[in-house]
Amino acid sequence: MVGGDGSVHEVVNGIAGRDRVEIAVIPRGTGWDFARSLGLQRNIDRAVDVALSGETRTIDLGRATYRLWAGGEGQSFFANVASAGMSGAIAQRANSSSKALGGKISYLWATFAVFARWSSIEIQVTVDGETRSAPMHDVIVANGPYLGGGMKICPGAEPDDGTFDVLLIGDLTKRDLVLTMPRIFRGTHLPHPKAELLRGAQVSVDAADHLPIELDGEQPGTTPARFEIVPQALRVRVPAVPVS
Repeated sequence: MVGGDGSVHEVVNGIAGRDRVEIAVIPRGTGWDFARSLGLQRNIDRAVDVALSGETRTIDLGRATYRLWAGGEGQSFFANVASAGMSGAIAQRANSSSKALGGKISYLWATFAVFARWSSIEIQVTVDGETRSAPMHDVIVANGPYLGGGMKICPGAEPDDGTFDVLLIGDLTKRDLVLTMPRIFRGTHLPHPKAELLRGAQVSVDAADHLPIELDGEQPGTTPARFEIVPQALRVRVPAVPVS
């Protein structure tokens, strides 16, 4: 398939549950964070080579259950990262704006634009039975490390380890965001005094207000939401590891 995170999201939801189906990704689009998380090249020739002769890696998927925008319950799979809170609004802003300057700039601009008007809210998060309740800006449920056009938000996340990395982002100030943003792209921002990292296979998120959720850059609905690991559910072509 040729495309970015949105295209991966559509394909995954079309083939999930089918045995012996594998995908190869030629990364295009705005974010291509799924490709980054798996070490795939944006260069077309290299990506085609991986598609034809790369190794097959079997990774986990996430399954999200959430409130649809119109009410009622929806359910979708996601391949890379889901979230609830500010990042859902950021993805929506980035997707509705011009992509002329590329994915990184688009998401950076959207992040600061949304943050300027966003207030933290009391969010309750439960990860494998362990609960946190506090004012937060965001809850990141990561199967892979990258989101938002190259932000290495959960640097330790592995898409085949049977767990999510769940990052709780607390009550940030503008100064916190400005100082931390360069480190997020390098993946050196953790530990952070206003963030907590948990790991688990079952996550629930709820708040008094309906917070937007995001799945691989798409915005299908709001909280309350549940996220669960579906182990070893997707086969993907990745670069072959050289034999030493």
